[in-house]
Amino acid sequence: MDRDTPSAATPYADLTPELILSAVEAVGLAPTGGFQALASYENRVYKVETEDTPWAVKFYRPNRWSDAAIADEHGFLQELVEAEIPAVAPLARDGQTLFHAGPYRLAVFPWRPGRAGCVETLTERHALGRHLGRLHLVGTGRFAARPTLDVASFVDPAIATLADCPFLPADVRPSFLAITARLRAMIAAAFADLDAPILRLHGDCHAGNVLTDGAALTLVDFDDCLNGPAIQDLWMLLPGDPNEQEEALAALLYGYELFREFDPAQLRLIEPLRTARLLHYNAWIARRWQDPAFPRTFPWFAEDRHFRELMGLLAAQEQRLNAPPIRWRAP
Repeated sequence: MDRDTPSAATPYADLTPELILSAVEAVGLAPTGGFQALASYENRVYKVETEDTPWAVKFYRPNRWSDAAIADEHGFLQELVEAEIPAVAPLARDGQTLFHAGPYRLAVFPWRPGRAGCVETLTERHALGRHLGRLHLVGTGRFAARPTLDVASFVDPAIATLADCPFLPADVRPSFLAITARLRAMIAAAFADLDAPILRLHGDCHAGNVLTDGAALTLVDFDDCLNGPAIQDLWMLLPGDPNEQEEALAALLYGYELFREFDPAQLRLIEPLRTARLLHYNAWIARRWQDPAFPRTFPWFAEDRHFRELMGLLAAQEQRLNAPPIRWRAP
């Protein structure tokens, strides 16, 4: 970025109500003055009322994404909308979708009402599978400025961050380094053995990022879109024990394969991806600890017991990595 940006410790200190509303006015909308902060940790997202309709206004975390990476996100969303896939593309003004307000960058999205986290019925899973199959057809190819889901980008930095985290107890650190070394080797071997095709993905496709209004589903929050294997957009939608996961997987893939063939060999990547996400998630909190919102939201992260419990989760993942993957019980 060419502009001065806030510090990592207080990235949103200058994001005042006046700046939020003036930013909305600057893109040609007419805010009434009413707005509501929405749940978001990385960015700041607000529902802003205007004279005509509400909008979702997203202020990007300073220093996280380059303008080119944000352009990848916006361009992908526009492709999906043009293909009539239920996503939400940002507002464009004179061909621009990324705007500036003081030290911040923002995008404005049409408001989509709905409940999140409610993909539970057979009908909903069939529909979501169809949407993801079509999304992956559009996603053929790679993002130019987005990361690729691999060991070098997601596992190695996470292990290094957690190994240096001041909250990791000194007596736990040797065991942490030993188990993460084993897990890293297992994840790397799984990726190398399969060598799955790489696509442009949603990247963070869990039920919380799927809205339902009772009649239709909408995919939202493409902030973490990336390059990776197709299974990354499916495995986080599989709840519960292995039997429940297999039932949910069968329903999703029933819809998915109406549009795109799925390689069942990719099921071997579910536990490696789950392990990578566990490490990445904890490292994300560690990296963001200077942001005052994170100690308030995740106070347990600084407790001694957290890393001891994390060791138990990592040990469980080591067992899962050595176990057979779930099955695809195709109809």
